[in-house]
Amino acid sequence: MRLGRFCRILSLTTMAMLVVAGFSSAQSSGQAATAPVHVFFKVQTDATVAAPVSGRLLIFLKHGSGDKEVSVSEFHPQETSVAAQEVFNLAPGASVEFDADQLAFPKAFSSLPAGDYEVQAVLDVDHTYNYKERVPEDWISNVVTLSSWTPGSGTEPVITLDHHPEMNPRMASMLATAKARVKPEEARLEEFQSPMLSRFWGHPVSIKAWVILPPGYDEHRADTYPTAYWTHGFGGDIDGALLSGLSIRSRMADGKMPPMIWVMLDESIAEGTHEFADSANNGPWGAALTTEFIPWLELKYHMDARPTGRLLNGHSSGGWATLQLQVNYPNVFGGTWSTSPDPSDFHDFTGVDLYAPGANMYHRADGSAVPIFRDKGKVIATMEEFARLEDVLGPYGGQMTSLEWVFSPKGNSGAPLQMFDRKSGAVHPEVVAYWRDHYDLAHIVESNWAQRGGILKGRIHLFVGTADTFYLDGSAHKFEAVLNRLGAEPHFTYLPDRTHMDLYVVGSDWQGLFDQIGAEMYAVARPGADWKKK
Repeated sequence: MRLGRFCRILSLTTMAMLVVAGFSSAQSSGQAATAPVHVFFKVQTDATVAAPVSGRLLIFLKHGSGDKEVSVSEFHPQETSVAAQEVFNLAPGASVEFDADQLAFPKAFSSLPAGDYEVQAVLDVDHTYNYKERVPEDWISNVVTLSSWTPGSGTEPVITLDHHPEMNPRMASMLATAKARVKPEEARLEEFQSPMLSRFWGHPVSIKAWVILPPGYDEHRADTYPTAYWTHGFGGDIDGALLSGLSIRSRMADGKMPPMIWVMLDESIAEGTHEFADSANNGPWGAALTTEFIPWLELKYHMDARPTGRLLNGHSSGGWATLQLQVNYPNVFGGTWSTSPDPSDFHDFTGVDLYAPGANMYHRADGSAVPIFRDKGKVIATMEEFARLEDVLGPYGGQMTSLEWVFSPKGNSGAPLQMFDRKSGAVHPEVVAYWRDHYDLAHIVESNWAQRGGILKGRIHLFVGTADTFYLDGSAHKFEAVLNRLGAEPHFTYLPDRTHMDLYVVGSDWQGLFDQIGAEMYAVARPGADWKKK
């Protein structure tokens, strides 16, 4: 992505590959066997491209014809083949030989059967594909049809990078409408340059958020309001935070939620999501939030600055972020309402016990594949497919690498140490030991219960579906068991048959759970008060 790139830049002048003949097991008889012929594409930039371009060149290939776009689908992970290669300073009108066997998912292109295919190239110029997919700054080609194509034979296909992708029209329209309706009495964008984070990185780094104000805020200047600190999940950003915030504002205006200030935090960075955790790789995001940003906001807005007036809510990676903020800063926040959080007890890390001898992210003890993505009871993708595809798309900004940027110690190269081997799936126990001590929330709560228990009691609320798409209900059960054993009085809710995607649905309302969460927050901040009479 934008920071901390450690990708290998390849020289274009040495990109030609030699196909070397090998020998089969029949060597004893002197019979030679030819090694598989690699599949090459000729990828060129259009002569109208204004300047040399660099980035991660991706080629997407699948059976069929007539599509306007060829890309991967999370519901059909092996339907599209993807290959990758770094390019540097590709001049206008110049071309590069692209080896589609060197780094490919799910397998080398040369192993594909003959048939009708369609192919498209994407130059990920800022290495953001793993987090944002195609963005307007990238370069793409038209979809090229390969009729009756036999991989590795005949003239190599030619693909031309000649235009930028367009933003999703529906999302573009939603954002344009949202930004057009923003009024200062409803929503304000706040950006604070953090001294702590800027010192860590050696350049200015800011914390950003949309502050959503309740109806009547300007007319009741003597009042202070409970404040909810919300943050998004993996793939979110400051624009998505605005959309979510305006939806909450509408619910308050309709009387569905109590009058509160909502701070819609942006936790996206080049490496993925920093999750407002203090990290050896990302920096002191938790400390910066609690000691710099929140005090700064409380000087600007009529916020209830008591711990009971500061509440937390987030979903998925944002759910884990808010859990850890409550656990690590119990004197700052009066409660978290975390939904479908990433694993909080690493005895169940999306189905894998990271502490088990010989733990493996790809295979169970019986050799069966570890699933990572399910829908309505059906396994859609395995962890190995998920991790290997992410590795091809780029070793930065993906979900697993994002977790390593948050959780892992820094390696000698300057990059975070990997928690597991990407080829074999083998877990690295020494890295897991670091994860346990710093980020296994069940372990942290138990280890610090004598110091924090009195403050944390009753403050941890968690919602998750029993059919969570990424199997996150398993870890929640284990975390709850630890909290119950400690006498922490947790509030865990397991919604029957709900997934990661439909957890907030109440009846026909896709965001109805916000009403319950808001009411419970208000009851903590204003015990006995009836907000509906305001």
